[in-house]
Amino acid sequence: MKIIGISPGRRNFLRKSVAMAPAVVLMAGGAAAVVSSGSSGWDYKPAYFSEAEWVLLCALVDRMIPADAEGPGALEAGVHEFIDMQMNTPYAYGALWFMQGPFVPSPDEFGYQLAMNPRQLYRSALAGLAQAVQKKTGKPFDQLDAAGKDALIADLEKGALEIGEVPPKTFFAQLLQNTREGYFCDPKHGGNKGMAAWKMINFPGARADYMDWVEQYGKRYPLPPVSIA
Repeated sequence: MKIIGISPGRRNFLRKSVAMAPAVVLMAGGAAAVVSSGSSGWDYKPAYFSEAEWVLLCALVDRMIPADAEGPGALEAGVHEFIDMQMNTPYAYGALWFMQGPFVPSPDEFGYQLAMNPRQLYRSALAGLAQAVQKKTGKPFDQLDAAGKDALIADLEKGALEIGEVPPKTFFAQLLQNTREGYFCDPKHGGNKGMAAWKMINFPGARADYMDWVEQYGKRYPLPPVSIA
């Protein structure tokens, strides 16, 4: 099962992401002092996203990291819940970013250049995407088959699908970043349910001491991961 925009396989995606897993855990901790309510599956009620936005977001992250034999998908890991919880943090209000003008189109190496904070970006981009998909296919995104969804996400990545104010590549990058964060974060932040992603890549989590295993190359770490909580 391919990961859109990353590589033909989940394993390549994880190989690139696992190197930054500790950083992801720390980033999530700094961006949100939010503890999951413990809800899982479909019991979770979004605090920020509307019903239509929520359906579209869930369908998107489900295709960014689909479930397969190697491990859980984004929905099983609670990525959608993580993103919704992030929308009510200082991070999502732009409090952690420099948000003063001028705002001008710039090369990627200059970083994020929009006047929108993440909350505004998601609200605008999801509405624009819904309209673009309906116009192009005659159906809502969530009602398309897997191949159709993948093709549209690929268009976002390439900048080939106009979605209104938000540049498609910018929205794809934001969604991909938040999907990765939700997949590998400490479970206390709402994602990585049951530490399933950590177990899949044999990441020890927040264990205080595993120095005895640092130089035991080629051996699988035998202990389960530990959450900050």
